[in-house]
Amino acid sequence: MPVDKSMPILVVDDYKSMVRIIRGMLSQLGFSNVDDAADGAAALEMIRAKNYGLVLSDWNMQPMTGIELARAVRAEERTKALPFIMITAEAKTENVVAARQAGVNNYVIKPFTLAVLKQKISSVIGDLG
Repeated sequence: MPVDKSMPILVVDDYKSMVRIIRGMLSQLGFSNVDDAADGAAALEMIRAKNYGLVLSDWNMQPMTGIELARAVRAEERTKALPFIMITAEAKTENVVAARQAGVNNYVIKPFTLAVLKQKISSVIGDLG
């Protein structure tokens, strides 16, 4: 079953340049319906208001981190199965384990390539073709 590339995707990162990079990569992969938020708290409000097909979130943000956002998304009945990928420079094993325990579906370590992002998204939502 091919992935619906018109589904809404939410990119959460406090660095505008990173949001632009991820948006560009998503566009290259064929996704056009992309929203963004600068922190977990703003993202959570957006997730509660709209049915996203995928969330790509940075880890280190204030006032709400990506890990706190993942836990909040998993705690709500409507969003507990929402595909969630953490994008971070945090490569330590304990961070990957903590992300998994918070319910993150996959983990991308910065810096990353388009091929890596495509593979991680495919593993979570299905083959991108």
